[in-house]
Amino acid sequence: MILKAFNFMYIAARWKKQRRMRGTAFLLSLFVFSAPAQVRLPKLVSDGMVLQRDAKLMIWGWATPGEPVTVEFNNNSYYTKTNAVGKWAVQIKSQRAGGPYQMTINASNEIILKNILVGDVWVCSGQSNMELMMARVKYKYPEEITNANNSNIRQFTVPDKYNFNAAQSDLEGGTWIDVSAKNILSFSAVGYFFAKEIYARYGVPVGLINAALGGSPAEAWISEKALKRFPAFYEDLQKFKDTNLVKEIESRDRIISSKWHDGLNDLDDGLKNNWKNSNINDSGWTSFQLPGYWADTNAGLFNGSAWFRKEFELPQSMTGKTIKIELGRIADADSVFINEEFVGTTGYQYPPRIYEVPPGILKPGANTIVIRVISENGRGGFVPGKPYRITSGNDTIDLKGMWKFKPGVAVSALPGQTVIRWKPAGLFNAMIAPLSQYVIKGAIWYQGEANASRPTNYKALMETLISNWRDVWRQGNFPFIYVQLANFMETSLTPAESSWAELRQQQLKTLSVPNTAMAVAIDLGEWNDIHPLNKKEVGRRLALLAQKVAYHDNTSVTSGPLYHTVEIHGNKIVVKFSQTGSGLRIKDNVQLKQFAIAGKNKKYVWAQAVIKGNTVVVWNTSVKNPVTVRYAWADNPEGANLYNKDGLPASPFETGK
Repeated sequence: MILKAFNFMYIAARWKKQRRMRGTAFLLSLFVFSAPAQVRLPKLVSDGMVLQRDAKLMIWGWATPGEPVTVEFNNNSYYTKTNAVGKWAVQIKSQRAGGPYQMTINASNEIILKNILVGDVWVCSGQSNMELMMARVKYKYPEEITNANNSNIRQFTVPDKYNFNAAQSDLEGGTWIDVSAKNILSFSAVGYFFAKEIYARYGVPVGLINAALGGSPAEAWISEKALKRFPAFYEDLQKFKDTNLVKEIESRDRIISSKWHDGLNDLDDGLKNNWKNSNINDSGWTSFQLPGYWADTNAGLFNGSAWFRKEFELPQSMTGKTIKIELGRIADADSVFINEEFVGTTGYQYPPRIYEVPPGILKPGANTIVIRVISENGRGGFVPGKPYRITSGNDTIDLKGMWKFKPGVAVSALPGQTVIRWKPAGLFNAMIAPLSQYVIKGAIWYQGEANASRPTNYKALMETLISNWRDVWRQGNFPFIYVQLANFMETSLTPAESSWAELRQQQLKTLSVPNTAMAVAIDLGEWNDIHPLNKKEVGRRLALLAQKVAYHDNTSVTSGPLYHTVEIHGNKIVVKFSQTGSGLRIKDNVQLKQFAIAGKNKKYVWAQAVIKGNTVVVWNTSVKNPVTVRYAWADNPEGANLYNKDGLPASPFETGK
């Protein structure tokens, strides 16, 4: 009986204690849920940022609904409260260029931002030729890497993301970095050279917001609302709002790619029999002239793997030094071995192959290099016109010439993949919309390659994109400066149609949009590389144009000749130009090239052309009643040589379009 009473009292006491604990937990939970949320800032508003000078600025973020927020900057305080969904924003008065400054944001917590500059902010967008980093051109511009030291030029790289369902309010990450030996390789090459020119001329800090993605078409950078002008793109966007569909496609493509490569590796005789072995008997291998494509050999066109071997002599003078091997460009992927040791690999065709050879691999005298090449589709091999060599300082071993070659395995081409991130509106939502409250000076744009196969609506796309961006930024007609497509691919001996030339014409016509400018790059390309390395001149030409449209500085000629109007006089057409600067000239002082003329039948023939004042007179005696003229109308109009005396090239054009 006593024991039962004791048990009852113990249970009752325990029950009361649990009630008290539950009550305490309930009160604590009330405190937690009613406590103010920590104030949060967008990723762009962070240490080291560059704010736009001479403009009212917006600083924004998130906290608990109704919470007071104070922003202190440059001896001024700004007050606000968060709205019903917890968002807040303050407008900061116009600032002169300068810094570094500090900014303090106070709510339930305090955030202190340091090392802030005020200068000019430029959005750098487009596809790979804008995205391409200084790391890619470091061997072309070694002095830029060595001398990189300017804390007044900074970059914020926007993460490569897409979203089809909604415009995002913030980015997933990103930090501001300045030009230094540590950071320079991460800068957009075009953006860096542009900023360097702007800083040299105006002496104000320059901030670059690098929001570019390789391979992206223009429609990926336009909002859903604006895409309604293009029903096909708008419908495509609706389809990819289905996240299950996106996951299904991405999963399917990964599986297909994985199975293809796994199957290739399983069947590759070179992997089975260790063809990277320096002592293997290659007497039965086929001779191969490098550079070149194996489709042009007796092996014919096939996809799969192929192996290449070469012996070379390393002189004593090159031993013990830093050595790199340059293998131009290879279609599509490569793995490189020297004396059986792995040296480097690249998984797709576009990057230049430049591998540093680790110490101890090379030896004086005979050495063996083996390259395994994988072709996923198209023509596999070594792109002509690129360097293939081993270098150390001024010493060079030329690797062009005769190699040994043997197929590893021939398989069906890898099926095409659906690149989800390039679909309409996805990049706008994830990479542009989150920037739109950040006040900018303007935008520079390098894109068009991805639209070159379907050029006819490119002007309409760009008109829409520019208007769309100006609408979301709410900064009026801010400057929008873009690069016209460079020369690329094989040259043509006769006048011919060209989708790349048509897209350049569309870009030329886009100049009808107010406060835009176009950098002509028809002389800056490489026939064998969609990513030409001369990014310094591209940046310089963009900066020249910025002088006019952004800085209203008319002290320099900023553009080459642009087609304006024509007059027909008998069998001759007189072409008039704007932007002639100090006058027209022929670059090589011989005769004008790349002019073609046609009658009503639109059958173009090469034409004679001469400069008369600020006009060009064009004719061919076989065309009695000419109607239209083309200049530099080709994928790669080799020898196009109409310039102004200020050294800037004329834009390609077709009259009457």
